[in-house]
Amino acid sequence: MTAIKAQQAEQFLKTLDLRYRAILLYGTDAGVIAERARTAAKKLAESSDPPGDILRIEDADLEVEPDRLLVEAQTIPMFGGPKVIHTRASRRVTAQVLQPLLQEGALAGALVVEAGNLRPDDSLRLLFEKSANAAAIACFADESRTLDSIISETLEQAGITITRDARQALLARLGADRALTRGELEKLVLYTRGKSQIDIDDVDAIVGDASELAIETVVLAAASGEGRRAVQELDRVIAAGESPQTVIAAVQRHMQRLHRLRASLESGHSMDAALRQLRPPVHFKTRPHLEAQCRMWAIENLNAALSRIADAAKEARLNSALEATIAERLLLDLARSARGSASARTA
Repeated sequence: MTAIKAQQAEQFLKTLDLRYRAILLYGTDAGVIAERARTAAKKLAESSDPPGDILRIEDADLEVEPDRLLVEAQTIPMFGGPKVIHTRASRRVTAQVLQPLLQEGALAGALVVEAGNLRPDDSLRLLFEKSANAAAIACFADESRTLDSIISETLEQAGITITRDARQALLARLGADRALTRGELEKLVLYTRGKSQIDIDDVDAIVGDASELAIETVVLAAASGEGRRAVQELDRVIAAGESPQTVIAAVQRHMQRLHRLRASLESGHSMDAALRQLRPPVHFKTRPHLEAQCRMWAIENLNAALSRIADAAKEARLNSALEATIAERLLLDLARSARGSASARTA
């Protein structure tokens, strides 16, 4: 049984034991999942001589060729090394579909699967945890120590230092999603090109701005069950030039915080203690909304919501022409879930 906890994930992938030919990455941070999936696929592909190719198979590919994943995973290439199949859990990529591939000797190459947040008893997670040559890796939002390392690594590569105040500001504003964190850091490095040191004014100028307030209005409305208001505010945000994918990322960060808060309460902490544990700290204006939403949402509903958000984020990346429609649909879906969860908890 190989179940890798979140704090073990980086080291596990850094020293990846090549007997693991099938790897599942799941959790609440889509950015961490995607980054680690790419790392795993690259290591597995480079482990053979000659190296194998990485073949990405999406749900859309399986709509056209339903058996493609199984065929590709069990086919030995005529040229080059064994293939690494990189895919994502979906209605066509399930535990039932993948089970034959995790039998000993069934995979001709390797398999890397991304998924959303999975319960301990989820069939896909159990399949990878219990298979002899497979591993399931938990991926959650970066802790302060990990985030600090990412900041140091990025700035060192760019050849620039940072003041203590500026670093603390970055630590407070980043961390809910790995992909967003890297994007914001790259933007900061580009903004400060030509300088030898980043200061607090640079961080204030480029990492987070007034548009965050407008996006927060959208997010809070959806998480509170106000679907119509959320869509109206979304239209305003998009008209002002914001990307729907940015809104989806903000929704994901908020629901991750709400999930951590709800989990802390269920483990016996008071609301005050649970709120103090959140990083970055909760703004006093946001606190009443979080408290109310925490009373509305049950942990199982939050798990389902995070999975839907991860799916919507990926769908929006793959279908940029439809990203506004995808974001609107997600907001309405979350608002309905909020109302449904609230009704169930008060029944």
